[in-house]
Amino acid sequence: MKRRDFLPAFFLGAPAARAALVQPPERMDETIKLEVTRVNLLFTVTDRRGRFVRDLTKDDIDVIENKRRQNIIEFVSESNIPLRIAMLIDVSNSIRERFRFELEAAGEFLHRVIRPKVDKALIYAFHTEPELIQPLTDDTELLAKKLRELRAGGGTAMYEAIYLACRDHLMADQPLHKFRRAVIIIGDGEDNSSRYTRDQALEMAYRAEAVIYAISTNMTRIETDGDKVLKYYARETGGQAFFPFKAEDLAQDFENIANELRSQYSILYRPDPLITDGRFHPVEVRVRGRKDLFVRARRGYYAPKM
Repeated sequence: MKRRDFLPAFFLGAPAARAALVQPPERMDETIKLEVTRVNLLFTVTDRRGRFVRDLTKDDIDVIENKRRQNIIEFVSESNIPLRIAMLIDVSNSIRERFRFELEAAGEFLHRVIRPKVDKALIYAFHTEPELIQPLTDDTELLAKKLRELRAGGGTAMYEAIYLACRDHLMADQPLHKFRRAVIIIGDGEDNSSRYTRDQALEMAYRAEAVIYAISTNMTRIETDGDKVLKYYARETGGQAFFPFKAEDLAQDFENIANELRSQYSILYRPDPLITDGRFHPVEVRVRGRKDLFVRARRGYYAPKM
């Protein structure tokens, strides 16, 4: 069902906001400015029990591109790098059953991880269209208030919400490598309304250097196509997908995301050879000589086109 007449007035947004959503997409090369000579990668390392490994050094890490080991320019393992978080909430009819509890858990998560004057978060609700509910802010009380005001109803435009959150907001603070960016999706992974495709949304997440975490609202215990999409986004960007079957599991999943955001490594390197062809370049991050450790990182980057 894609009618909009039953949605609360605040959900429809200001006329200017609605007009912005129907404008044709701008050309990527005109709107996205990338560092030509350096690539930034966030990654997480865990042991066989899933525990975070936080004591690695630059000499422990290999970055492989074009079958060549790359020279790491900068290696950071600090936990206090400023966060930029996009919270994307599915408000379509399909997620009504646990909706209120999910919003409360999301508010508690933001209250825990957002540090005043350091970190910022934004909220998008996606239904028939993505709706910016709150731009980037460090005010956790305001964020919680905006979450409490959400109401379920409408179609699903998840891909477009990811695309806009990354392009218009997460990339606002520069340089990119000075911030850790994360997209947190709460929804069933379905999409029936977006102007952008699944992979266009993923490309924009790559360009924003954002890690995607997903919390599925599917309670059937049967994997759906939407669950597969959520896993795909998480796998490709170095994040995780969670599938809580009980309400109390949801709080633990948010706890896991919060811990991970403070347990990531960040590296900068200059690709050798440097190829500015505008294409996707696969990259692999490894822990040297440690097959007992597991790395989660995005699968590569889009080179600028010169």
